[in-house]
Amino acid sequence: MPLIALTGGIASGKSTIARRLASHGAILVDADQIVRDVQAPGSPVLRRIAAEFGDGVIADDGSLDRPALGAQVFGDPERLLALNAIVHPAVRAESQRRFEEAFAADEDAVVVYDVPLLVEARVDDPWDLIVVAHAPETERLRRLVEIRGMDPKSAKERIDAQVSDDQRLAIADAVIDTSGSLDETEARTDALWERIRAR
Repeated sequence: MPLIALTGGIASGKSTIARRLASHGAILVDADQIVRDVQAPGSPVLRRIAAEFGDGVIADDGSLDRPALGAQVFGDPERLLALNAIVHPAVRAESQRRFEEAFAADEDAVVVYDVPLLVEARVDDPWDLIVVAHAPETERLRRLVEIRGMDPKSAKERIDAQVSDDQRLAIADAVIDTSGSLDETEARTDALWERIRAR
């Protein structure tokens, strides 16, 4: 019943790897989706965010106004810490509940936690394997600009706001190079799957 953490920087190909592992039968738990779930309208987390950052971060429909919140925390480490102190414990509790639910349903399950902020928030958890999706910064910038339509300055800012590639690679038990073709990335992911199943 391996519990695997999958991480990588923006535009690193992490989602491609996650989808490929799921196609082999892995149970995916998506940290970004959990963040959205715990911040749903009416949730205790959203009420705490509003109390900390003001009602201006709540949209007219009662949901979180992400751009308004981002404007307060982006580039302000203290405000970001305040936000993380609200959100991270709730995400940790909900992800743990989902891990346990998956293993209760199938004790032989392979559970993959797709988590962008592993280095920042959960690196010391008891993972059986930490997998890092990796592509050079130049390639990730190209993907953000050419595929996602971001302007180069914004793309560079998004990359620079995350931990460095060296910090991610330092915690890796396995690295999947995603700088080549989709077929190459999927083949490397298939090889990782065989390694996981052979454990």
